[in-house]
Amino acid sequence: MDTITIYCKNTHAYHDVPCGISLIELKDLLGIQMAYPIIAAHVNYKVENLNFRLYKPKDVEFLDASSPSGMRVYVRTLNMVLACAVNELFPEMDLRVEHPISKGYYCTLQWHLDKNTELTEEKEPPVMTSEMISAIKERMLQIIAEDRPIAEEEKQTKMVMKMFAERYNNESSIFETLGNPYCRYFSMGDYIDYYTNVLLPSSGYLTLFDIIPYKDGLLMRIPNRQNPTVLEDAIPQDKMFSIFQEYNRWNKLLRINNVSDFNAVCKKKLSFALIKLAEALHEKKIAQIADAIAEKQPKIVFISGPSSSGKTTFSKRLQIQLLVDGIRPEVLSMDDYFVNRVDTPKDENGDWDFENVNAVDLPFFRQQMHDLLDGKEIELPTYDFTIGQRVFKGRKLKLAKDSVLVIEGLHALNPCVLPDVDKKLTFKIFVSALTTINIDNHNWIPTTDIRLLRRIVRDYKYRGFSAKETIARCPSVVRGEMNWVYPFQEEADEMFNSALIFEFAVLKRHAEPILQEVPKFCEEYTEAHRLLKFLQYFIPIPEKDIPPTSFLREFVGGSSFRY
Repeated sequence: MDTITIYCKNTHAYHDVPCGISLIELKDLLGIQMAYPIIAAHVNYKVENLNFRLYKPKDVEFLDASSPSGMRVYVRTLNMVLACAVNELFPEMDLRVEHPISKGYYCTLQWHLDKNTELTEEKEPPVMTSEMISAIKERMLQIIAEDRPIAEEEKQTKMVMKMFAERYNNESSIFETLGNPYCRYFSMGDYIDYYTNVLLPSSGYLTLFDIIPYKDGLLMRIPNRQNPTVLEDAIPQDKMFSIFQEYNRWNKLLRINNVSDFNAVCKKKLSFALIKLAEALHEKKIAQIADAIAEKQPKIVFISGPSSSGKTTFSKRLQIQLLVDGIRPEVLSMDDYFVNRVDTPKDENGDWDFENVNAVDLPFFRQQMHDLLDGKEIELPTYDFTIGQRVFKGRKLKLAKDSVLVIEGLHALNPCVLPDVDKKLTFKIFVSALTTINIDNHNWIPTTDIRLLRRIVRDYKYRGFSAKETIARCPSVVRGEMNWVYPFQEEADEMFNSALIFEFAVLKRHAEPILQEVPKFCEEYTEAHRLLKFLQYFIPIPEKDIPPTSFLREFVGGSSFRY
């Protein structure tokens, strides 16, 4: 029997194994045991299904649901089982995964469109009752108990398009976008579906989930990412949900439901109108927030949000709208109040933890803010990131009667920043980049992807960091945001979504060559490869029509603001 040599990262050893062995067979042969059930593997740093067979020497690392790649496989498979259950119970309807919310995924049902139905003639979405949701959950449990095999199949694109057109009527054009002669899809018995990456070998691998009523739809609850033996807590996020719904209404105004609709607009050379309308909607929202501030008349406006959410551009555009309302904004960045580098807290790996609230000199910050509110003049600090120290350059500030402090920073919404200031004197804004377009009904775009791509492009262009370095830093940034930013987002008076519907089509031109520089033999290649595959779904558009005040300009260049 022919053999091949593989290196298993779980055993830290080389193994001679039969040529053509599947990953499941390899797992059993090597006796791999992990903290949680194994559900996928990295093969040469690419995610592969457990049925994947090895014919050449490879590096293999088995994954459970506690890894980001493993959790994505689990959730995609859970989504397919949910969609299949809906199809079996309500064949005239289709599941639509709208967006992540409350540590799960908000889903609705929609009617299958007749091919001759005009967009303006769409039916009202079906009302989802608690009885329907209970029935869907029960059918999912049946599908899981039957342990139905999930097959990965590949056929000529024209054949796949015909199959999906017959089942979904309007789900075929995503295959055209990819431009491949053959397309991969998945089947579970007679049910077929499309997903952007691999799934579990069968439905029986799913051990934990829940389906509960949520708003006018349902919430697909998933395992906790740190401890997959328990479910994520379904935390209330009413304000975040309202922002998503607002942008869904905007998308309907733009007549864009998914990436295929967007690409169709671009093919018709109508991206110019799309850009202008999307930018106008942003400007209108910022003006409305400025009007709300003028009505409340606070002394401090706090602006917070995760990394690469566009906080700086938002604060600059808000300044303009506040001036229109007769308010003089004085903008401060909490980054200037960082402690000296030697005093910065460190994370569990011994690296500088800049996302930690204690990376800010809170006593000094509080003293200066109270002095300003008491009418005193202060000398503002400037943080020199080159030497890692706070310096003073003679900048003075004293608030006038018509002034308002605008404080922008990662921790601006954290109550511990200024705990003893009357809430009547404050106005809090949470800024994030929440993806408002899906690939199709069953394939959503993670809300973190738009910010990660922004950061990769910006760090490469302006900070001298490679994509590999930015991706390596990402887990630490995300942990910091989960601990220090997201817990306070619902305390905001207003939320603002800085994402633009055309953004991925512009970032594509910038990000692809940067991501292609990531070596194929390192941990960061897994994420780079995933992002490159994802960007294939978008038709690139030129950026010449994007105004110089756009949020996107902060990352790709050409902004009229100074950063």
